[in-house]
Amino acid sequence: MYEKILVAYDGSETSQQALAEALKLAGLTGARLRVVHALDIVAPMGVGMGLTYVPAGMIQAYREDAMKQLEEARAQATSAGVRCETELLDVQDMNDNVAQCLQRCASSHGAQLAVLGTHGRRGIQRALLGSVAEQFVRTAPCPVLLVRGADKSCATPGPRGANA
Repeated sequence: MYEKILVAYDGSETSQQALAEALKLAGLTGARLRVVHALDIVAPMGVGMGLTYVPAGMIQAYREDAMKQLEEARAQATSAGVRCETELLDVQDMNDNVAQCLQRCASSHGAQLAVLGTHGRRGIQRALLGSVAEQFVRTAPCPVLLVRGADKSCATPGPRGANA
């Protein structure tokens, strides 16, 4: 069974749900979690905005926030009795992205399962925003469990026999 589970965590609702599922699995299998936050300062600050310099104070604030989120995840794991390590990852450059960063981490740490939250975007939102989870799944070095975020429009069950 799974001994090493990688969890992508950024504090969002979907990543909190992914962590909850990973904690359940780890509790059942005795696995160790590696909860990671991939910090992407390169893309948001350099694309389309003409910025080539990111103020050090802003970078430090992003790092502090990410570390706080990782510590909260570690505390949840500890209270659930699950062994947990955390790691802050950095997107390397403009040719790198969060999905590739997560793939490198999964490979280097021998993850046997990766758990990621997904927003379940469709249509134009998906085309414009893309999906880290979708990119990760395409070339993942291990099995992947995608945890769908709560979609308010899907909360009410449809008529019997309706396709999901």
